[in-house]
Amino acid sequence: MDARQQKGLEIAATSQITRRGNETWIVPSQSLNGKYAVSFTAEGKFCTCPDFELRQQPCKHIYSVQYVLFREQRIETRPDGTVTTTTTEAAKVRVTYGQPNWSAYHKAQTCEKDEFCKLLKDLVANIPTPSQTGSGNRRLAMPDLLFGMAYKVYSGFSARRFMCDLRNASEQGHVGHAASYNAILEAMQLEEVTPILHELIETSAKPLAAVETQFAVDSTGLGTQCFYRHYSAKYGHDQMNRDYLKAHVCIGTKTNVITSVAITDRDANDGPQFPALVEKTAENFDVQEVSADKAYSTKLNLETVRNVGGMPYIPFKANAKPATRPSRDSATWTRLYHFFSLHREEFLEHYHRRSNVEATFSMIKRCISDTLRSKTRVAQINEALLMILVHNIRCLIHEMHELSITPEVR
Repeated sequence: MDARQQKGLEIAATSQITRRGNETWIVPSQSLNGKYAVSFTAEGKFCTCPDFELRQQPCKHIYSVQYVLFREQRIETRPDGTVTTTTTEAAKVRVTYGQPNWSAYHKAQTCEKDEFCKLLKDLVANIPTPSQTGSGNRRLAMPDLLFGMAYKVYSGFSARRFMCDLRNASEQGHVGHAASYNAILEAMQLEEVTPILHELIETSAKPLAAVETQFAVDSTGLGTQCFYRHYSAKYGHDQMNRDYLKAHVCIGTKTNVITSVAITDRDANDGPQFPALVEKTAENFDVQEVSADKAYSTKLNLETVRNVGGMPYIPFKANAKPATRPSRDSATWTRLYHFFSLHREEFLEHYHRRSNVEATFSMIKRCISDTLRSKTRVAQINEALLMILVHNIRCLIHEMHELSITPEVR
């Protein structure tokens, strides 16, 4: 398999190839934002890309269509001597998923709110309340504040409109004291809440450690209500753009639960966040595989996954080469580079699990929110962590019905 065939296999596995008519397929470009038209006619195979126009030989886009539409021929000879050829089209490389357990899904959805309150109550029950010094109003219990903050984010209402839900939860015994909306908003601006939320996120993911061994790492942006000034070289003047935070997460590819998270400013690079996410996940999970895109392709990141006992499935960049100087991290880099080059099809079968992290981001933004309402930076970070905590509890509720498990909070 030459380089063009390998790249064609990668396109077929990771890109969406659409059919136009009976003889033409639209294939996205790997390096640019454009698309190319591939035609299979009686005269031959053609592509509109520069590589085919220059060489007049099959390019990676033609190979990608061949992999997607792999023709399997069966030749049969009948007793009368006639020969028949049966041609069928089978999808190759495309990954298919089984039908979900709809009965478990329906049951989890119809009782999610009640079970969410029960799990959230147990989750925050053991959080200690900091001692109060000096005079003034008595500080509310930290479990009550955490319950109110998480339940508010789950409800999707503003702090004032959410008060009815919080009072109902108090009447049902899920919270000791229904805090006022001002108390909840003030608590979200406390820096001391941030490490507590990180701990709650990790605790909420632990019950699924028995079923999660394959993970994926990626980041997404969460918009805010604030704006920043940016100079546009294209238009020659300043522009006002909406500010956002980046959520770097490691997720379990089977249940979409988030095992570790880091919230950074919009300009933070993805690669440096990778080691901490994987190492934190390895504290509670058996990490066998970690998938990520090319932005995470560094020697340190590959070595980090190997150190925790896992196999990294991170594609190498086009200019990547085997290491020339022997060292511990370069040995790992070289071995994985040759595996990526010589066993591309096997690599892509594992790498495809990375697409589950996009499904996780979609779940958070569609079911909870894609915008942070808080104005201050500390409150925005805490709100983003609360969204992830709410997502984990929702995943846990679904798996309780799917796998028939009873989580224990420790």
